[in-house]
Amino acid sequence: MIVYKLQCGNGHSFEGWFKDSAAFDAQAADGKLTCPSCSSKKVEKAMMAPAIAGKAREQAEARAALREMRTKLVAEAEHVGPAFPEEARKIHYGEIDERAIYGEASVDEVKSLLEEGVPVAPLPPDLDQAN
Repeated sequence: MIVYKLQCGNGHSFEGWFKDSAAFDAQAADGKLTCPSCSSKKVEKAMMAPAIAGKAREQAEARAALREMRTKLVAEAEHVGPAFPEEARKIHYGEIDERAIYGEASVDEVKSLLEEGVPVAPLPPDLDQAN
């Protein structure tokens, strides 16, 4: 179903529900649409704002999921700062006990780790941090 805001030739606004846009086109062409206020058969689609409420809700849900994921990762892992590449390698090669870590690494350091087969992934961004 699709809802259109409609307007008659006399300026009355109302809603119409249709199976799809083709159903609106067919009913309008056949003169089956009438204004509920004045019975005018000159009915057309009125300007409508895009439906952004759904997108805003989806974005809010995605942001909440990222916040939750980051909070969980930070709470369960050790921050090793700029020593991250070195610590990740030691863990990967079994030189130290395995544990969850996070820290800082340059793009080149990350590429090098990945080329060695060291599993790394970026930490979700801190959405509450001021830009």
